Amino acid sequence: MSDHEHGKMDITEQEKTFEGFIKFWIYLFAASAAVLIFLALFNS
Repeated sequence: MSDHEHGKMDITEQEKTFEGFIKFWIYLFAASAAVLIFLALFNS
């Protein structure tokens, strides 16, 4: 087994997963805000 060297690990998959996670929450927040605005405008 080789010794670990700080900063040499390939983290491209983790970065892609994190980017997808953040995009999901941004879209969810935007959709929730849109629903609340719709309800406020039409007094539902």
